[in-house]
Amino acid sequence: MSGSEHTQASDTSARPAGPRLWAISDLHVGYDANQAAVEALSARPGDWLICCGDVGETLAQLRTTFDVLTDRFARVIWVPGNHELWTHPRDTESAARGEARYAALVEAARLYGVLTPEDPYPVFAGHTLVPMFLGYDYSWAPAEVSNVIGWAQEHGIHPADERFLHSDPHPDKAAWCAARIAQTAARLAEVEGPTVLINHYPLRRDLVRLHRIPRFVPWCGSAATEDWHVRFRAKVCVYGHLHMRATDWRDGVRFEEVAVGYPRHWQVERGLDSYLREILPGADVAASDGDGGPEWHW
Repeated sequence: MSGSEHTQASDTSARPAGPRLWAISDLHVGYDANQAAVEALSARPGDWLICCGDVGETLAQLRTTFDVLTDRFARVIWVPGNHELWTHPRDTESAARGEARYAALVEAARLYGVLTPEDPYPVFAGHTLVPMFLGYDYSWAPAEVSNVIGWAQEHGIHPADERFLHSDPHPDKAAWCAARIAQTAARLAEVEGPTVLINHYPLRRDLVRLHRIPRFVPWCGSAATEDWHVRFRAKVCVYGHLHMRATDWRDGVRFEEVAVGYPRHWQVERGLDSYLREILPGADVAASDGDGGPEWHW
């Protein structure tokens, strides 16, 4: 796969004045190179930042990162990724599982003034920003597959979520996902005007292009959200998880995958500043007729 690297517009005189909304995801600060890169981020004191999950695996990593990000940006908005939700032996501070684990993450975020999916939705430049925690439900597996985990294992796919991510008190991850989707849809039904939908996972199956590991796709989202970009008047949908940075368009809506990933997935020497993606006002992003993409960002 090939494509052009995303760059910001060089003619700043043509840009609207005022704060900008940026996004990044999958910082994975458990890697020393990623942690150092977070600490080296430039300050943008008037701008906001979306962080789409997978900061790390421990509460300490989350707090350390929030301490840096809230020092660099005027406001930080965070949604959990699967890695934060792990009950991992590395996190000696907490053995909480499922909803209790998520509650501990939200509490840690609030200590730093970071907005979460449990807080009132903020408004930026006339757009309601909607941080969401939805999960996945294996519905992107082929219809004829009855044992998704066994089907994936046939091709050597052994997702760590099946060891570390628990759904307590829900009977399974699909049930937890269904509950989160219902709760979030009810909140979204009360929102008026344009939105920016923020999730760790992509909202549409056709945005997942894992050609080398296609049987990992069921761990990437839910069929229940395929039309949310239209249903809930999204201007932009922001997500991570795939470690494959790209801009796509569907029905005139911009989809931004903003994951950094493990050190092998990005050019560490460039620093994280060059991987921040502008979401609003987004003047440097070309308009589309609605179904173009992807533009790859490597």
